[in-house]
Amino acid sequence: MRILHTSDWHIGRSFHGHSTLDALGSVLEALVTQVREHAVDVVIVAGDVFDSAAPSAACYPVLSSTLAALADAGARVVVTSGNHDSAARLGFQSALLRKEITVVTDPRSVGTPVTVDDEDGPVHIYGIPYLEPAIVRHLWDGVELRSQAQTMQHALDLVRADLGERGGRSVVAAHCFAAGVDATPGVEREIRQGGLDVVPLPAFDGPDYVALGHIHGRQQLSDRVRYAGAPVHYSFGEAGKPRGSWLVDLDAEGLADVTWLDLPVPRPLVTLRARLDELLTDERFAGHDEHWVRAEYTDSTPQPDPMRRLQSRFPWCATVVHLPAETQADDGAGYARRVRAARDDAEIVDTFLAHVREGEGASEAERALIRDVLDARSVAEANA
Repeated sequence: MRILHTSDWHIGRSFHGHSTLDALGSVLEALVTQVREHAVDVVIVAGDVFDSAAPSAACYPVLSSTLAALADAGARVVVTSGNHDSAARLGFQSALLRKEITVVTDPRSVGTPVTVDDEDGPVHIYGIPYLEPAIVRHLWDGVELRSQAQTMQHALDLVRADLGERGGRSVVAAHCFAAGVDATPGVEREIRQGGLDVVPLPAFDGPDYVALGHIHGRQQLSDRVRYAGAPVHYSFGEAGKPRGSWLVDLDAEGLADVTWLDLPVPRPLVTLRARLDELLTDERFAGHDEHWVRAEYTDSTPQPDPMRRLQSRFPWCATVVHLPAETQADDGAGYARRVRAARDDAEIVDTFLAHVREGEGASEAERALIRDVLDARSVAEANA
């Protein structure tokens, strides 16, 4: 049996204020083509289908058309909910979906598989929706479920108990932080409020393959436990990380092979760092006009209107950050002390400019302007 493991579509997520629906739609079309070309039997979407619990109306056609296209390509589709999803919204029409499509959002279904047969017998696919301990603990009496780790351990114990009775090969789809993952700062929002709740790797013992979601980058925790990551880049912290999915082959004995399939990147991400005038003119930055650009300009002082100026060269410049290449060393003298030590008003102004500009005082032109203003004030006071 051939299985495609994908996750974290985050339909509806924006990128620095820009919609990603068109880009994601094109990537998901490429994924459907891969399903057809590789004769995939089952597609697993391991959570975070939507980016929010209340997605906009424009998000639903992206999901419905993609699920229908996957089924038309000959695949059985199993979708689970993630921590971004509203289980109620994602699963409300699950009973009305085509028989080739199963959306797993009900915690009470944990331990009940979707079974798909091939020439070697049954493969049991156990979808585990995102389980918030405080919400689901009442479903299982006599079991302490205070953490994500305890809750996932219990869910997988239910899977192992059911599998022990059924026998055969098995796959689990779940959405969580697993021990050993390398998260992207600022991207994978915490599964639980107040800190990460990591599920130990031994909790996943038993199934032939574990398809995980939540981490946006491709990761392999063991031969049989993997994250596919998001199909598009949603943060500059993900720049350079491949986008794609895992193609999983099961033979009669279990896991036979796992291959990575790359997906196209609609608009690559790049971080450019230099002085602002270099970013605007230097030929070494040519070729980035169609990239998402994070510009870090290193001038010692903030420059006027940097975003507008940079977008004249890089139309897809999404963010601008001022990161001075050099900062003034702290000489131990506070700003107030330096002001008191100034001999005249011109030095007070120069001290202020040096303070707000990380050590760079007034330029010669600025000093001349300051002198003119102070002289004019003195004349006005004398004539008052």
